[in-house]
Amino acid sequence: MKYLLPALVCLLCCNTLAAQDFITKFERTKGQETVTYFECIKYYQQLAKHYPKIHIQTLGETDAGYPLHLITFSNQGGADYAKFHQQNKRIILVNNGIHPGEPDGIDASMMLVRDLASGKKHLPDNIVLAIIPLYNIGGSLNRSPYYRVDQNGPAEFGSRGNAQNLDLNRDFIKADSKNARAFQQIYQMTDPDVFVDNHVSNGADYQHIITLLCTQHDKLGGVMGRYMYEQFEPGLYQLMKSKGYDLVPYVNHFGSTPDSGWIEYMDGPRYSSGYTTLFHTFGFVPETHMLKPYPQRVAATYALMECFIAFTSKNAAEIKQLRDQTKLSVKTQQEFPLSWQVDSSRYSERLFKGYQAGYKPSRISGLPRLYYDREKPYERNIKFYNHFTAGNFVRKPTAYIIPQGWWKVIDLLKNSRVQVQQFQHDTTIEVTAYKIEDYKTPTRPYEGHYIHYNTMVKPIKTSIRFLKGDYYIPMNQVANRFILETLEPAAGDSFFAWNFFDSILGQKEGYSSYVFEDTGYEYLSQHPELQDSLAAKRQADPEFAKNGNAQLNYVFRNSPYYEPGFMRYPVYMVY
Repeated sequence: MKYLLPALVCLLCCNTLAAQDFITKFERTKGQETVTYFECIKYYQQLAKHYPKIHIQTLGETDAGYPLHLITFSNQGGADYAKFHQQNKRIILVNNGIHPGEPDGIDASMMLVRDLASGKKHLPDNIVLAIIPLYNIGGSLNRSPYYRVDQNGPAEFGSRGNAQNLDLNRDFIKADSKNARAFQQIYQMTDPDVFVDNHVSNGADYQHIITLLCTQHDKLGGVMGRYMYEQFEPGLYQLMKSKGYDLVPYVNHFGSTPDSGWIEYMDGPRYSSGYTTLFHTFGFVPETHMLKPYPQRVAATYALMECFIAFTSKNAAEIKQLRDQTKLSVKTQQEFPLSWQVDSSRYSERLFKGYQAGYKPSRISGLPRLYYDREKPYERNIKFYNHFTAGNFVRKPTAYIIPQGWWKVIDLLKNSRVQVQQFQHDTTIEVTAYKIEDYKTPTRPYEGHYIHYNTMVKPIKTSIRFLKGDYYIPMNQVANRFILETLEPAAGDSFFAWNFFDSILGQKEGYSSYVFEDTGYEYLSQHPELQDSLAAKRQADPEFAKNGNAQLNYVFRNSPYYEPGFMRYPVYMVY
């Protein structure tokens, strides 16, 4: 008995500790405040000490100098994701605080993990919950009450830009940040069936507390795309309805107000859910509405995460089967689209609960200004254009080859677990190369880059001598879509578009005209076909015929003295 009493006292103290210490800052302040980065991590550390089902680990650094954390909650404990998949668990990966001024998911996840651990809520045995508690650490450390001036709480929060002032939700392909590289490692390790990236939206005023951006189903494609459109998204709507929430698609309206309807958001690979789409995950971006009180927004985020768990658990077998089928089929898929255009002839109708919009004189300028009248709510069906047509198809090569000098690209491929091989000896191979025929570039930077677009290429067959150590990338991988959309230069978020290959766009070798006049003439006199093409161009272009330098340059560009690497894309296809 003398041994039992201290143990009982210890147990009671632990329960008391849990009840008192695991109240979140959000709850203590009645929804007025959100945690700092350090408070968030300390909270999870205390939870993990108290509850064995919670595992916390660090995986990679961030630009702010602090590590990225991953919280794992499972009924079995631990964080062995390979084992979880072997045990037929479905993995849900939740990302919070990519924009720290949108902290709803940070606070909701803290409460959800606590409630699951304490038994207030139940996690099904076939689900593992993986949570990045706060992704943009640099932005979180840069706190102010003045950011996101339109948002209704909390009192103070972090900045959208990270420690490099990057918007991390544009960084998932280019990976300029350490955060993105760490995320890629976490994503590849967990290989989630479902990915959720919690946000808060800007834009029009309406009655809905929360909206949902689903990975665009046509771009997701195949059996997974159909399931997203016909089962997953409607299932979440039904579950949220039972909790008292009317979901609506992310309000991406193209008129002055949402009344005229809108196009479904196309989440390209630069975005989190666009990146996960390339690896066959069901991706979602919940967006609570900025003008709703913070407690309402956090409660809605909490409820939606419960719905993700419930739907994924109930449909676990089918979700696994669809992912397995897609991973298998993508290895042998022969053609891949690089672009998608909205089909304006097709739409569905969604019930939208809005407020009547109008105009009144601005108290600043005296000119008309838009406002929404909350005294005039309405409900009506709006057109939702959620079908996209694939285009610009490319045929998959047997393999791509990248010379080792382009190590920045190779490192990013490896970081996303693309399987690569290296030549063991110098090797000459007949390949298809692209010549960059044309491209457009904006005059202003976007996220530190001048993104190329409308890229036109011309395929050319040639023999290239590759060196020992150059990289051969076979195209029989689960990562095929990621490889195609990053290595095909015409793709919207390709590594070429993001300026990784810009050095080929500048000519390195030239000539002195007074010297090349003689060399060029000698070459021209030995090649009658070049004489004919030069004469034809003179006849077709009078200005060219008057320009001696242009004609000399024409000879140079059509001679073996012309730099072969200029405008030749240094990623080669083997067919």
